[in-house]
Amino acid sequence: MTMNLITGKAGAPHITSSDQGAMQAGLVGNGNYLLQGSDGKFPAVTMQSANKALIPVLNLVIEGRYARVTAAETVTIESGVTGRNRNDLICVKYTRDSNNIETIALAVLKGTATSGTAADPTVPSGSILNNSGTVWIPIARIPISGITAGTPVMLVKQLPPMSQLWDSVTLYNAKGFTIIRTGMMMLIKYAGSFAGDSWSSVQCDYTLPVELRPPIEVNAMVCVSNGQVSRMLIVNPNGTIRCANMGATGSNQSCVGSLCYPIP
Repeated sequence: MTMNLITGKAGAPHITSSDQGAMQAGLVGNGNYLLQGSDGKFPAVTMQSANKALIPVLNLVIEGRYARVTAAETVTIESGVTGRNRNDLICVKYTRDSNNIETIALAVLKGTATSGTAADPTVPSGSILNNSGTVWIPIARIPISGITAGTPVMLVKQLPPMSQLWDSVTLYNAKGFTIIRTGMMMLIKYAGSFAGDSWSSVQCDYTLPVELRPPIEVNAMVCVSNGQVSRMLIVNPNGTIRCANMGATGSNQSCVGSLCYPIP
């Protein structure tokens, strides 16, 4: 029988980790995701010392499997070499044995030292959903320059909680600028006036935090009273926001414009 009622009573044990993993992967995605912590923040790997990376308490969904680091632990990073650069990857190593017993552990994939720009080591192919015996899931990169280990870079995607899909928060509302996050969308509005020179602009005092910035410049045309001059509302990937005249004669007339974009 190839069709099973997974969440129905069968009178005998019949639900497997593959069943649960397939359902969770279908709900959240087939990839690897970092869940928000109990403090509302996404935890990150840090360097405890020159040779020890600290993995904090965290929750992961890896190809549908739910995994936890229940107490902070360290992994060893091999010392670098003066004049050479290297990238190491901190990974979750998943293993399935011949009896279908599944285990995970933290492990390090060591990169190759080079005098130029370091590249990440090759991650062995494998997929939990395809029943591979061993799967490596990178969660952080450790850049090593000479003998110095740099700040870890998180590689696993952040998965916001479902509550954020309908949360609405006004982040800033002053000097003509209004900035609102609604779920996974950003709404930005400008209503006001400023100097009338050809390329005059006004910049918002609020800078968007990294997690709310667009990956590319986002802009929209702004309506100016009495039909004068072109004006644009601009949101930059560095988090700055401004409204600007776009040449010609300029105008100091009042204006209003808005734009929205999905949070990456």
